[in-house]
Amino acid sequence: MLQGKHIVLGITGSIAAYKACTLARLLIKAGAEVQIVITPAGKEFITPITLSALTSRPVVSEFFSGRDGTWNSHVDLGQWADVMLIAPATAASIAKMAHGVADNMLITTYLSMKAPVIVAPAMDLDMYAHPTTQNNLQQLRSYGNIIIEPTAGELASHLVGKGRMEEPENIVRQLEDFFRTQENGTETSGHAVSEDLKGRRILITAGPTHEKIDPVRFIGNHSSGKMGFALAEECARRGASVELICGPVDRVCQHPGIRRTDVVSAAEMHAAATELFPQCDAGILCAAVADFTVAECADEKIKRGKDGMTLTLVPTKDIAAALGSAKKSHQRLVGFALETTDEAANARRKLESKRLDFIVLNSLRDEGTGFCHDTNKISIITADDCTDFPLKSKSEVAVDIIDRLCAIFD
Repeated sequence: MLQGKHIVLGITGSIAAYKACTLARLLIKAGAEVQIVITPAGKEFITPITLSALTSRPVVSEFFSGRDGTWNSHVDLGQWADVMLIAPATAASIAKMAHGVADNMLITTYLSMKAPVIVAPAMDLDMYAHPTTQNNLQQLRSYGNIIIEPTAGELASHLVGKGRMEEPENIVRQLEDFFRTQENGTETSGHAVSEDLKGRRILITAGPTHEKIDPVRFIGNHSSGKMGFALAEECARRGASVELICGPVDRVCQHPGIRRTDVVSAAEMHAAATELFPQCDAGILCAAVADFTVAECADEKIKRGKDGMTLTLVPTKDIAAALGSAKKSHQRLVGFALETTDEAANARRKLESKRLDFIVLNSLRDEGTGFCHDTNKISIITADDCTDFPLKSKSEVAVDIIDRLCAIFD
C-alpha cells in the first residue's frame, strides 16, 4: 500500500528519535519515497548524515541550506507529500503544532501541509498526562490530525505505555491501513463515507470483562467485541478520533484513527472510561461489563475438594451511571441493553436512570443475534420513541447507530 507514496517524516528532539532510522528504513522497504524534516533539537539525538544515507535525500532542517543559501520550500513539501508523519513528536512540538508557533522548518512544513498528518507522541507519562498536553492533542485531533499511540496490551494498569512512541513496525502497519481505507473505503455498507464526526472524540467500550477467582480462573461472558469494534471503525471512518477501551478479546483495529486501551476487569474498564470521558464528545458503552466481581481473589489456584465451593460476589462499579452523572451539556452518551424479559421496559428504565441520550436494545430472541454472531438485531430507544431495525450485519448496525448519534449532535 506504500509503493510510490510520498511521505514527509518529521523528527523532533526526543530520545525516541533513534527509532526514526528503523521507521525510515521500513517505509523505504515498503516502496515509499521519504523526505525527512528534522528540528534543531532532533539533530542532538540523531545526525542528518545517518538519515540522509537511509533515504538518499538531503535532510531538511533549516529554512536555508547551510552550503549555498538555497531556500528550502515548506510549501513545496506540503504539496509533494501524500502524508506527513511526525514521529517522534515531543510535547513541545505538539504544543507548537496546536497553536501555530512556526519557529522551525518542521512546524512551517506542518502548517503548509495539504496532505493528512499523522502524529506519534513521545514523552514521559507525567508530561503526557498533563492537562496541557491532553488539550493540545485534542486540538490536533480537532484539526483532523491522526494520533498514533501504543496499545496498552494485557495490563494491570491502563496507564502503562501512554506517552511512549509506538513501535516503527506498528506505525508502518497503521499507515498501510490508512491508505487502504482511503483507496478502498469510499463506500461502507452501502453508505457513502462522510466526515460528519470530523473533530469529534468518541469513547467506545467493547468486549467482555473477566473477574478473577484465582490466578487461573475467572467469571466472564461470551462477548466477542464484534459490535464495539464495528462501532469504532465506523466512527473513525467518519473522521472521529476514537478511544476504544476493550476487554480481553482477540480482535485487531484496522483504522489508524482508533486508539486502543486493553483492560481485563470491570474495575480497570471503569477507571479507563472515567479518565477518558471528560475529554470526549460522546461515549458509546457497548461492552458486556460484569455486574459482579469476586469479593476476594485467591492468591493460589484453588484445589478441587470433595465439598462444593462458595463464592462471595460484590457489585462492580457502574460505568454507565458514573459517566451519566458526569456528563456535560455538550456530551452525548449511548448505552446498550441485553435483556431476556420485559426488554423495552427494562431498557427504558436504564435509559432514564443513567442519563443516556439513547439506548440500543439487543435481541436474543432471533437466530443470528447476540454474542459472537456477525449479525445483530436492535431497537434504538429514546425518551420519546423506539425504532426497530431488521437483522443486519454488525457493520451495518454500526452505521444505523452512528447515524443516530450524528443526528443528536446537530
